[in-house]
Amino acid sequence: MLTLPEKILFALAVLVSLYFTGVGVRRMIAIIARGQGKPDWSLIPKRLGRVIYEVATFQPVFRFRFGVSLFHAFVGWGFLYYMLVNLGDVLRAYIPDFHFLGTGMLGSLYRLGADILSVGVLVGMAFLMVRRFLVRPPELGTRESTMLDEDARIWIPRDSAIVGAFIILHVGFRFLGESFVIAAEGADPWQPFAGAVAGLWSGLSPQALVVMQHVSFWVALGLILAFFPYFPYSKHIHLFYAPLNFLLKPERRSIGELSKLDFEDESIEQFGASKMEDLGWEQLMDAYACIMCFRCQQVCPAYNTGKVLSPAALEINKRYFFKHHGKDFAAGKATEKNLTEYIIPPEAVWACTSCGACVDICPVGNEPMRDILDIRRALVLMENTFPEQWQTAFRGMERTVNPWGVPPTERMKWAEGLDVPTIEQNPEPEILWWVGCAPATDARAQKTARAFAKILNAAGVNYAVLGQNEQCTGDSARRAGNEYLFYELAMANVEMLNEVKPKRIVTTCPHCLHTLKNEYPAFGGEYEVVHHTQLIAELIGAGKLRLKADGEDTLTFHDPCYLGRHNDIVDAPREVLRGVGSRLVEMPRHGRQSFCCGAGGAQMWKEEEHGTAAVNVTRFKEAKATGAETLAVACPFCLTMMNDAAKADGEQVAVKDVAEIIAERLA
Repeated sequence: MLTLPEKILFALAVLVSLYFTGVGVRRMIAIIARGQGKPDWSLIPKRLGRVIYEVATFQPVFRFRFGVSLFHAFVGWGFLYYMLVNLGDVLRAYIPDFHFLGTGMLGSLYRLGADILSVGVLVGMAFLMVRRFLVRPPELGTRESTMLDEDARIWIPRDSAIVGAFIILHVGFRFLGESFVIAAEGADPWQPFAGAVAGLWSGLSPQALVVMQHVSFWVALGLILAFFPYFPYSKHIHLFYAPLNFLLKPERRSIGELSKLDFEDESIEQFGASKMEDLGWEQLMDAYACIMCFRCQQVCPAYNTGKVLSPAALEINKRYFFKHHGKDFAAGKATEKNLTEYIIPPEAVWACTSCGACVDICPVGNEPMRDILDIRRALVLMENTFPEQWQTAFRGMERTVNPWGVPPTERMKWAEGLDVPTIEQNPEPEILWWVGCAPATDARAQKTARAFAKILNAAGVNYAVLGQNEQCTGDSARRAGNEYLFYELAMANVEMLNEVKPKRIVTTCPHCLHTLKNEYPAFGGEYEVVHHTQLIAELIGAGKLRLKADGEDTLTFHDPCYLGRHNDIVDAPREVLRGVGSRLVEMPRHGRQSFCCGAGGAQMWKEEEHGTAAVNVTRFKEAKATGAETLAVACPFCLTMMNDAAKADGEQVAVKDVAEIIAERLA
């Protein structure tokens, strides 16, 4: 189709475009390489099939904002298909009488796909542009109180306008080009939409149609060449980095599993992340994968209750740091400012509940929570800076091995009057019950422990507890950033558990569950760990528990973050609650999408950061709105937070652990 001069000009344009694109790509690679650690390339073969499926189906996108995601998928599917379309168009332009994929059924299906997806892209992009620039929903931005690079506030919509215009013009002119071909060469039943438009050109001469074909080609393909060098600087580079994120992200047992710090290596001078180069390579790549959709912000309990924390702003600020200082950073120059000066303010760092909602919902696999916890590590370990209220919890874990500061000698007081065997009394139990600090020491949570003991005894379970030998798992210390305190507790617990050699561990606390199951393996402790709701469900299923299924009350269940989202345990609690005949109604946010109680991330031990509402009160209002008489929980932290909110509300809704509800129904 192209003349010889056009072919030469196009080839030269391709070389120029690729050169300047390469400059941007090399800088991105150099920036990511500044991060700590190295990618594990052996992960690619294991993950490739799943990643291809997720990219092809846009499955991660559809988990939130379904309607908008559908239109985004129209654009995404078309964009992926257009990689093939653009190749075919270039070959057709250079080779006379060339038909990409032939003139048979394969070629016909290819043209049908291009025709349908072209319209899909145009419709989808038009919808997204209208939404962003005319409707302007608040979830596409952030509050003025949020630390966000000033250029980002200007350039995010500007970048969207540039990319939106590029896509509409590129696809639009390619689509028009096909309509000119059909008008010149005759109808093509495999291109119904382009064929319909071709009727508009019936009055044009053959020469005019040829000219319009050339114009369409140069606009459509020329825009590609002009856009390529801009691509590395646009947020839409996520098209390439999102799949890389899914392919190369380090393996994790759970979204909340943190990396182990080596305190025995005296050559290490930095713990946690103070400067940009202290972050891992994958955390730097997150900035390029970020789509700037603000979904993580929309589900963040801190942001939803008026705090200054925005996980989206954190990722965007990283990206704009590279925009401003990427050349020096790529060249190896040390950054001058701390991350808390331009990425995320200290107040936002301390506001994170480590609920994992931002990690779970991100459609491109980013992990802003991990950045925050690494920054906490640096503030606590390197600068000895943290909220004053945490000092009490730290001191308790250091001196009495529990954050409540209760002496180990009182660890078994909760079991007075009950037949609860210790490991000394029953050295080879089938189940080792890790009671946990809260059920052992907190007055309200002790009721859960007593209820669970009654359940185990009623079912005839062969179990034992550690008694005075049990100490805090260190979850709160680790989430607070006090990694060294966690390290000491973890090493001591693993040594003790490896001596006991438990066949199976059960715990009523999801935080203990998560730590024992997902984080102790890095310290040499591999154990089978289940939550008490899972064990109760097993006992009911095996017929070992006789229950009075005469409940006529209405229950709603609050999924603890560290049970549902971090460990994907959502069915067992519901099976148990339905087993007593109660009517279970769900809150709008439940399962893996549950809203936090506000206690995670060591928030249990400090006052909430300033905001417009309390996280626990916000969650309790959701529970109350269901009309349920009882709010069931499955975590001692959630029990405390929801109970406090219920008291403030007048206790119109009872708050009980699942174990308490089952114990009340024992036949």
